[in-house]
Amino acid sequence: MIRKALALVAGLLMSPSPLLAGSCEGEFPNPVTDICWRCILPLSIGSARIANIGNQTDIDNPGNPICTCGSAPPHIGVTLGFWEPALLAEVPRQPYCFPILGGLQMNTGGYQPTQHARSSQTPAKPTSTAFYHAHHYTFPILYALGVLQDHPCLVQNSIDIGFMTEFDPTWNDPALSSWVNPEAFLFANPAALAACAADCVAASVDKPLAATPWCAGCQGSLHPMQGFVPHHTGGVATSLLLTQRLEAKMHKFGVAWRYHGSDALCGPYPSPVMDRQAYKTQMLYPVPNTRKINGKCCQNLGESSILWGSAKEFPIAGEDFAYLLFRKRNCCMILF
Repeated sequence: MIRKALALVAGLLMSPSPLLAGSCEGEFPNPVTDICWRCILPLSIGSARIANIGNQTDIDNPGNPICTCGSAPPHIGVTLGFWEPALLAEVPRQPYCFPILGGLQMNTGGYQPTQHARSSQTPAKPTSTAFYHAHHYTFPILYALGVLQDHPCLVQNSIDIGFMTEFDPTWNDPALSSWVNPEAFLFANPAALAACAADCVAASVDKPLAATPWCAGCQGSLHPMQGFVPHHTGGVATSLLLTQRLEAKMHKFGVAWRYHGSDALCGPYPSPVMDRQAYKTQMLYPVPNTRKINGKCCQNLGESSILWGSAKEFPIAGEDFAYLLFRKRNCCMILF
């Protein structure tokens, strides 16, 4: 497995591309030491959970352990459930910087989009602000490592960059963002924002509230879906917020699909509104978060970073962030 991982990294770094080494910092994750594999749990057959070391977070699974897919005649299988490490979100300071690819910097020929910025508190402005870009990767690490060859419940794609906000004009333009996300006006009121406090508690204790899809838990609001953060309290909290905004936008754009529930047993389907309960995150960079707190080293979307986020941000090499996303997967493993 180690040899395959090293070959994968070498292939990424040696493939023809406009990526050049620069001042960008980063490191490709070690699949053995940097990934908290416990986050795949619990496993389930039908509604029965058969493995849940450390009491990991889970959501409801289809109740019937027997499933069918296809027609004339249908194929019969077993309903499986697990959390698949399949996506990765990256929040760098510099545009076109790829920390997870070893700190590579894209050569843009002099073109510069909106730059990262942070402001400090002043008497006239009591809150700090920040702006970051973000990148969305398909990151099917189980398949890439060859852990389970040709397993029907694994996404069989290569590691690839699926979306970059440097090419998204709505990420840094509030007017354009309002055209793409007009629903943001519905949630720009004190009552909707106050509900996010309850979502913060729920995400930290159990899982995010399904009734507040506009919230980002302890990190604030998913709207507007752009890189400007009006209340910057630190790199960890801001990068978690932008990770949620990015994935919500991927669902809205049809880049990310729904992989859980009875309707997804035979394959994923588009879901314009992200189900925040169906994702867990683990920091990969700058400090892989593999330390278990109460048996867990993954966090719900919107969960507080107080318990695990200390010492995860530091000057120069520790101001860019990357998170592995474990996506809830229900599938029908065909037997015959």
